[in-house]
Formats: sequence, structure tokens, C-alpha cells
Amino acid sequence: MTRADASDVPATTTEADPVEAAIDAFRAGEPVLVHDAADREGETDLVYPAAAVDPAAVARMRNDAGGLVCVALADAVADAFDLPFVQEDIDHPLAADHELAYDERSSFSLTVNHRETFTGITDEDRALTVRELGRHAADPSMEAFVESFRAPGHVHLLRAAPGLLADREGHTELGIALANAAGTEPAVVVCEMLDDETGGARSPVDARAYAARHDLVYVEGAALVDALR
Repeated sequence: MTRADASDVPATTTEADPVEAAIDAFRAGEPVLVHDAADREGETDLVYPAAAVDPAAVARMRNDAGGLVCVALADAVADAFDLPFVQEDIDHPLAADHELAYDERSSFSLTVNHRETFTGITDEDRALTVRELGRHAADPSMEAFVESFRAPGHVHLLRAAPGLLADREGHTELGIALANAAGTEPAVVVCEMLDDETGGARSPVDARAYAARHDLVYVEGAALVDALR
């Protein structure tokens, strides 16, 4: 699959400033489509403020996006919850050589379910876990975190880099930087948008068309980096 560069994406007439539009959407609890970069993952993620996620949002992510539903947490929140980078915490040879083609390291931490879920995988269960992660991120406490969640679970946690976009320009950091700019809790949901026909990442052109059809904001990672770093 050929990945479209940002320059291949047609401009829209309805978004004079996609960064401001993305910030406004986040403040309103609405999802935003964020493309990182053609020379990085080359993926567009559907990104939500964690506290705004309901079962319909989880259904949209699994049906319309199709990637992995993850919750990205600010570094300070992850510290308060004592969350490790899972690669560093695995005592297994598989974790010894973890080279990535698109970055220096992975952001993956633990997987969790909220303690009030049943299996943890249903739309209702995952929405509860995600929404409660957002609530706890607003006022992080290790004691409250342990009381409310269990591991392993069905929602993957990601740790943002301490300096956000100055350290790393992944969807984890892009999402948290967007949350900071919007004044929402430092916890966001990211889910990669996949192409049903090719099985690869949905191209920026197709992702932007999806955003237009559903009246959502599409923004390039480079624009967020320039505005929010």
C-alpha cells in the first residue's frame, strides 16, 4: 500500500485552522483524526478524550477504525500510577531485542480492566474502563488506581514521553499535547484507522474523507507539533 504524504491530501475549505478546530472538538468531548507523519508510522488514529468515551465511541473505534484501542496517559499520571514500560518489565528473551522501524521505543505499559467490568471486552466494559481512566488521570492517586482497576485487562495503557512532542512525536504524545491544549484530563484514547480492502493503514486522503463525511476534524501531526511543541 502506498502511503500518501501530507502534501497529497487535498485542502478543505471548512477548516481554516485544523489545530484550533481539533482543540475545540476535544473541549467538546468529540473525537479527532490525527495523522502522525508519512515518514513515521504513516497512520491516522481516531483520538478521543478518555473521559468522554461511551459504548458508542468504542463501537465506532472497533467498526470504523479497526486498530487497537489504547489509553495514553501523561508521564506524570503514569508515574503516579507506578506504570512501567512493559518492555522493561518483561523477564523474557523476546523483550531483549525490540528494534522498531518507526521509533526508538514503544509506549506500551500494562493492560487493565475496571474492577466493575465482567469480561472487560464488551463495548460497555471497555467504555467504563476508559472513562474511569480519564477520571482518575484528572487527580491521579496510586491507592485509588489500584482500588479501581485490575491487570491484566482489555485496555492497553501507553506512557507519554516526559517532554511530549519535544521528546517523541507519536500518537501518544500528539494526543496528550492536544488534551493539554484543550484543558481536558491528561488521558486520551487512540485507535489506528485501517483500510478494509488492503488491511494496511488508511491513507490520509481516505481518513480525511471519512472525517468530512462524519463532520469530524482531521489534523496532521506536523501541524500539532508546530503549534503545541
